[in-house]
Amino acid sequence: MSGSVEMKPRERVLTIQNDQTENLGLYQRYLEERAISHHVVHAYRMREDEAYLPVGEFDAFIIGPTPISANAVEQHGFLRKEWRYLKEIVESRKPCLGVCCGGQMLARLLGAEVVSSPRKEVGGYEVRLTEAGRRDPLFKGFPETFPVYHWHTDMFKVPPGGEQLVEGDPCPIQAYGWRNVRGIIFHLEIDRWEASRWADAYFAELVAIGKTREQVLKECAEREPEMRRLAYLLMDNFLGLGKGR
Repeated sequence: MSGSVEMKPRERVLTIQNDQTENLGLYQRYLEERAISHHVVHAYRMREDEAYLPVGEFDAFIIGPTPISANAVEQHGFLRKEWRYLKEIVESRKPCLGVCCGGQMLARLLGAEVVSSPRKEVGGYEVRLTEAGRRDPLFKGFPETFPVYHWHTDMFKVPPGGEQLVEGDPCPIQAYGWRNVRGIIFHLEIDRWEASRWADAYFAELVAIGKTREQVLKECAEREPEMRRLAYLLMDNFLGLGKGR
């Protein structure tokens, strides 16, 4: 047999899950299907004396959502601990993706405000790439307009020195880029099963905005095939962000 073939090491990814209900869905499935080395931290379960693994052990980071407002970080012990860790991640210059409140926390950390969206967004929507978004490697191969799923009340503003990458209506700022950090307010990682769990967990919010469980599940199901394709493409692009460092 000829000389052995050297195997290229796979990226090691840290994902931070900030809520029991809101996991990272298709993004997590992507990592598992691609056999990419990854570690999941259930931050909401961490003991006070429990420490995060060193940032240097990972190549990329994904920060998940939570129904807790990013403006309430100081009121929750696990988020205060995570806030300190996020500072280390940002300073590492390694790729970091924040999803919904994950993106809001990173925006605050980078000096941007998190404010109320003009209207609460729940269910299926369409968003659009900005000129900067069409150039950004995170959205390489994306159509200019694409379907997403939403469940949020607040929105981030663009951090100083960053760029708005995606726009929408009624929430005008849907994604931003800042050096090694990307924040997205929308969800591509949701399928019908996840949407069903969210609808059960947050039923009172559906009542408040005048939507039914059946309505938001139908909106997710209609968009699911394209969202699934784009969720995997987003992960492909995200893991490529650090290649040029």
